Amino acid sequence: MTGPDLPTLLASGERATFHGNPAAAVGALEQAVELAQATALFAEAAAAGWLLGVALGAAGRYGQALTVLAPLVEAGSAEAVGAEQRLFGSLAGSTIASIQRQLGRHAVAREADLAALSLTTGSGEAAFDALLGLASDAIGLDEGDEAAGRLQQAERALPGRGDEWWRQLVRLDWTRAELALLEGSPEDAAVHASAAVQRAENGRAPRHVAKGLLLLGIAQVSGGLAEAATTLRRSATFAESLGVLPLVWPARALLGALVAEDDRLESDRSLAAARSAVLAIAGDLPPGVRADWLGRPDIAALLEG
Repeated sequence: MTGPDLPTLLASGERATFHGNPAAAVGALEQAVELAQATALFAEAAAAGWLLGVALGAAGRYGQALTVLAPLVEAGSAEAVGAEQRLFGSLAGSTIASIQRQLGRHAVAREADLAALSLTTGSGEAAFDALLGLASDAIGLDEGDEAAGRLQQAERALPGRGDEWWRQLVRLDWTRAELALLEGSPEDAAVHASAAVQRAENGRAPRHVAKGLLLLGIAQVSGGLAEAATTLRRSATFAESLGVLPLVWPARALLGALVAEDDRLESDRSLAAARSAVLAIAGDLPPGVRADWLGRPDIAALLEG
């Protein structure tokens, strides 16, 4: 009795990564990597490896994700390598940068994004990911002008605007929302975040809906809007149903702080869920990175609260 073939494994893994519970993709994608490597299908192995890294990172298993992704960047950077391996090397580099940003390591993320960009021609899917990542890095480093410039470059590099590019368009709206928040424009941030939520709903991508709702909730908090708590509850509920720890902890932490005076029980439960997610993420990190993560001012304040 034979198991699933490579195309089936890749398809099911991609579907779970972007349209379901990312952790559910891991088994199929690990099988896909092994099968592709065993049959010397190196481009398919790179594609499966990148998807595996995305799935692990989305679930908050950052240490495992970085272990999977780093060899793809190295392989894509080798001389005389095929175009597809360079593509997935670049995408892997951008995914590493995304993980580093989520850990609060924006300068490290910028290095990874620049390396990812160097593996591209400056346009197309991989270049878009790297350029958009560089915009996000700049936002994290409080460099508004740099972020705006990189965002414009990413828009020009976007390969298309049809339904097949929903993920890129959602991420573009996320970054626009983050830049608006940096610039002190919560109303504009809410517009962009709402657009991201709508696109993600159209793309049937609940994880992306959850992040769009998180950004919308942050914008609503910044704007002093009463519906912020409801938005953050929706984000947290989506994230928890999918096991997406990197979204669970900020949604729950912000909600817990927001409702502390009105509903102490909900606040305590929400903050406890945020702490649990933070510690679960820490458990998969290398020791030095774990120390940095737990020592971040916002994380330390959450754990001590």
